[in-house]
Order: sequence, then C-alpha cells, then structure tokens
Amino acid sequence: MRIIKATLEDLETIVPLFDGYRVFYKQRSDPSAARTFIRARLQKEDSVILLAVSDQGEGMGFTQLYPSFSSVSMQGVYILNDLFVSEVHRGKGLGEALLEQAKEFARKEGSRGLTLETAIDNPARRLYERLGWKKDDEVFHYTWEI
Repeated sequence: MRIIKATLEDLETIVPLFDGYRVFYKQRSDPSAARTFIRARLQKEDSVILLAVSDQGEGMGFTQLYPSFSSVSMQGVYILNDLFVSEVHRGKGLGEALLEQAKEFARKEGSRGLTLETAIDNPARRLYERLGWKKDDEVFHYTWEI
C-alpha cells in the first residue's frame, strides 16, 4: 500500500471511495455527481486528496484537506474534511496512515496544523485522540446554512 497526493489521473479511483464516504453519512449514492465534484476539486486545486492505493492500484481510502487560514496566527491551516477507508480495508491501519500522512503534508506546507469536526458518535474519535488530536473545549462552532 502507498499513499499518494491524488491528481486528475486518479479520478476514477477516488469516485467510488468518495461516493462510499457520502453513503456512510446517509447521502444517496450518486457516482456521477461525486465525479463532477471531485473533478472540480482536482482541476481547481482547491483541495488536497491523499489517496491510499494497493499494490494492484485499487483505491483503499482517502482523506481530503481544504486549505484555510488563521488570521490570529497568520498561518495557513488545513481542514481535514473527509476521511474514509473502504469497508473491506478497515482494521488494517489505513485510517491512521492517512492521518499521519496528512500531518506530514501540513508540516511540509508550513501550515499551523490540521482541524476537523466529527459527529459525537463517530468511532474514529478514538483514533483521533490516540494520535494526539485535541478536542476543543474552549470554543463553540456554529454553522449557518441556506
């Protein structure tokens, strides 16, 4: 297994993983829309997708990072928005490997770090905490949606 920074050439490998990620979060499967969305991210280079690929070229999992900024620290920061490992590859350490690769990517980019949000019942919380992620108890996060 290897983890690569995905390019447009990896689109068809990412699509079923991204669609599976959305289905995991109770969205309707829509590979066509997933392809359009991921193609736009890769073409516009407005996200970074780290893709776990088997030695045979099979997509095993991914994480997607969106760049942002901290005005207070005057540094870049990445939002780890998506983390997904296909069901057949779970329990093999891929989630941890993807998270560690995301940390290394952020370091190399000179970023302040990574941030994420997750559901309070997401079992991945244990992994985040084991890998040194800190739950923020000092601020509230708010959303506004149309």
